[in-house]
Amino acid sequence: MKVLVTGFDPFEKETINPAFEAVKLLPDDIKEAKIIKLEIPTSFERSKIEIEKYIEEHNPDIVICVGQAGGRNDITIEKVAINLLEARIEDNDGYKPSDLSIREDGETAYFTNLPIKGMVSHIRENGIPASISYTAGTFVCNSVMYNLLYLIDKKYKNIKGGFIHVPYLPSQVISKNPIPSSMSLEMIAKAIELSIEAILLNKDGKGVVDGQTH
Repeated sequence: MKVLVTGFDPFEKETINPAFEAVKLLPDDIKEAKIIKLEIPTSFERSKIEIEKYIEEHNPDIVICVGQAGGRNDITIEKVAINLLEARIEDNDGYKPSDLSIREDGETAYFTNLPIKGMVSHIRENGIPASISYTAGTFVCNSVMYNLLYLIDKKYKNIKGGFIHVPYLPSQVISKNPIPSSMSLEMIAKAIELSIEAILLNKDGKGVVDGQTH
């Protein structure tokens, strides 16, 4: 069993990205599954290319992509990715798309095939705040999740895949005003590890109800 876990490089004037910093802290093996840890660029085009390259190279059973969601106050497991490129800021290649499709032959949206309720439940049971998210945004995080699920739908139907958003690190929020929520690097890394455990244990999380009312 192989689990490919990716995290982004820093973007938008940040010098660190908690996504890949946390991924680097993961153990090399979880529940006898080999953990493959790789960095991907905060680039619409290059991340799309690298995700497929890494899948072809490593032939993983599970792919989890991790990204920073500054301002969120817990670990959020994404349910859905939408076929839309709409950027508020430039990516790390200076690209700022508006109202474009990610894949012309792709579905309007793809849902993750990970047991996200079980993942959230397992994280919470271990004392870390977590919830299901129903929007991965429209920046590179959503694009990466969409491209991953597109590839699973079109070419790699035996792979399970999805996306996890993580908060800022405390060091990132010191100079921001107002100060947004943050979480320690160690807690973020532990939550990702627990997410992988939940997938491998096939936890169902039937008691988790995270539907939104707005």
